[in-house]
Formats: sequence, C-alpha cells, structure tokens
Amino acid sequence: MIAPEHPLPLARQCRLLELARSTFYYKKKPLPERDLKMMRHIDEIHLAWPFYGSRRIMHELRGRGYRVGRGHVSRLMKIMGIHAIYRRSRTGLAPFLLTPQLVAAVISAASSVSLSILSYSAGLL
Repeated sequence: MIAPEHPLPLARQCRLLELARSTFYYKKKPLPERDLKMMRHIDEIHLAWPFYGSRRIMHELRGRGYRVGRGHVSRLMKIMGIHAIYRRSRTGLAPFLLTPQLVAAVISAASSVSLSILSYSAGLL
C-alpha cells in the first residue's frame, strides 16, 4: 500500500502500483441529507412492497413529494444493496432432473440424427 511517510516519493509509489495519483488523493463525498432521507423512504417502501422495482418506488416517492427520476432511485437502491423480488426465468434443466436414462436418450437421439444426416449426404437413402 502507499505510505506517504515513506522516503520513496508518492509519484514513484503510485507508478509501481500502477495507480494514478489522483486515485490516491481522491476523497469520497458524503451523500447529501436529501438522499439519506430518500433512502429511508426507499427502505420503508421496499419493506412494505419488496416486489417493487425502481420505477414503482419512483412513483411512490413522487406521491410523497419528492421530485426524483428512476435513474436516481436505481442508483440509491444499488448503494443500499436492495432489488425487487420477482420470479426468475428457469431456462435450464436443474441438475437433479438429469438422470442417466435422460442423458442416454439425448445421446442416442443425437447419434441417430447424425447417422441419418450422414446417410442422406452419402446418397444411401
């Protein structure tokens, strides 16, 4: 890590770590009081309706008197680590559904298809 009291200059330490000096000097700004209040309201709304996403929460906040956009609500939700609860798509087979019989059936079906393609292309049919 970078040590300002080290005899090696800060510029050299940053260069060795492949870190921009501006990154070393950067101080994160605290969130404005308005955002903190809005985050409390977002938390209340999320606890009451955990399936609400940033769009519905934005409309709830507008009903409470805030002038806010969806992007800002989305950013605050990301900072808070919350997201809407909704049913995810299940496009793949679960591992417990893959039985040896199913795997064998898939392999035999694939091999029979490839055999019929080979025999068709060879003119045997």
